[in-house]
Amino acid sequence: MDQENIFLFVPNLIGYARVVLALLSFYLMPCCPWPAVFCYLLSALLDAFDGHAARAYNQSTKFGAMMDMLTDRCATMCLLVNLALLYPSYTFLFQLSMCLDISSHWLHLHSSTVKGSGSHKTIDLSGNPVLRLYYTSKPVLFVMCAGNELFFCLLYVLPHVQNPAAWLLMLQGFCGIICLLKSAISVLHLVTASQNMAALDAAERAAAKKL
Repeated sequence: MDQENIFLFVPNLIGYARVVLALLSFYLMPCCPWPAVFCYLLSALLDAFDGHAARAYNQSTKFGAMMDMLTDRCATMCLLVNLALLYPSYTFLFQLSMCLDISSHWLHLHSSTVKGSGSHKTIDLSGNPVLRLYYTSKPVLFVMCAGNELFFCLLYVLPHVQNPAAWLLMLQGFCGIICLLKSAISVLHLVTASQNMAALDAAERAAAKKL
């Protein structure tokens, strides 16, 4: 029986398209805000389609899950770098956001992998109720992720808009609230994952002492 080529699975092909769109967005950010935002948001939108493709074709893979998370984290980080250039007085807050986003997701993914989960989106349903709702409710997950990304995108494009409409400013304010909520969830990620890792360490040490 021929071995399957994981790299050519449909959801992974979508993942490569996301990477290309994200890179194109990064290249355009210094000069072309609207094409840059279009490529950025299209890359983010495809995140929903690769998950559907993985389930539809039974092609869920650890490689795909890792590429998915890394694309999300790197894209947000690069956008925040540009925001730090646009709003230098808020650089520390953008740096703090990057550190929290990357550290919480990395530790959460690592603790999930050690516990045997195939993806950072697969969590123990007996765990934190907020994280359980965040990862098991697709509408909640979509609103939180979309609102967070849209807030940063609006921060990026608004300096290029003369006399922005009131509804646009209201949308930014609404998305700003979602961004704060998502940051709080990232803190929960970090705390819960740290507790999980400490519990695994304690269990391993206890088992070693019995030998």
